[in-house]
Amino acid sequence: MTRALACELDGVCHRLSDAFTLKIDSLDVIEGETLCLVGPTGAGKSTLLRLCSGQEPVEGQFSLFGQARGSSGFPLEVLRQVVTVHQRPMLLSRSVRANIEYGLRVRRVGQTQVRVEELLDLMSMAPLADQDARTLSGGQMQLVGLARALVVNPRVLLLDEPTAHLDPASVALVESLIQRQQQRTAMTVIWATHHLFQARRVASRVALMLSGQLVEIAPTAEFFDHPKDERTSAFVQGKMVY
Repeated sequence: MTRALACELDGVCHRLSDAFTLKIDSLDVIEGETLCLVGPTGAGKSTLLRLCSGQEPVEGQFSLFGQARGSSGFPLEVLRQVVTVHQRPMLLSRSVRANIEYGLRVRRVGQTQVRVEELLDLMSMAPLADQDARTLSGGQMQLVGLARALVVNPRVLLLDEPTAHLDPASVALVESLIQRQQQRTAMTVIWATHHLFQARRVASRVALMLSGQLVEIAPTAEFFDHPKDERTSAFVQGKMVY
């Protein structure tokens, strides 16, 4: 049976500067999968995530949940189903609890307390619930940003290096929480990471990006063990590629 697609990009072009243009000939992201984007710094991973959020203008065809982007963009109800966690999340100068609740309040979702408290407990942040989020460490702020995203039960979660400043135990916690959410809601995840071991652990498929283009995309085991492109082979061996 054919699985539904969360995102479809066909002939997409997005020019950032004279020196860099993102060009995606074709990319289908399957609902419920975890697609990891890997590649060197500047390859276009973050730019592709921004496009997948549906809030950037693009040349070419781009669809979310089977709905094509129109000249005025996507409806708000579509955009709110896609949530991004940035490497350095922008938090409000309010308590940790208020930051986590924020997306629910914007969406006017009632009876939020149980889910918020559950995430605070799962992330071992209940003792910090009333602390100003802007006073937390960088790693703790990342956890708050992730909790704020997960609490709204997004249909698509976009992750831009969400564990970059976390210790190993917190990295394992984040990976576990995301996998738990997927099992509960069939959430789709597009995850940009520099860590190949992390991609091996969490991905359904892995895509290598170089110079704004997709070089290869394949199921995780195939990507790492039997890459088709010599640049992919070099990259997974830890060699510098451009």
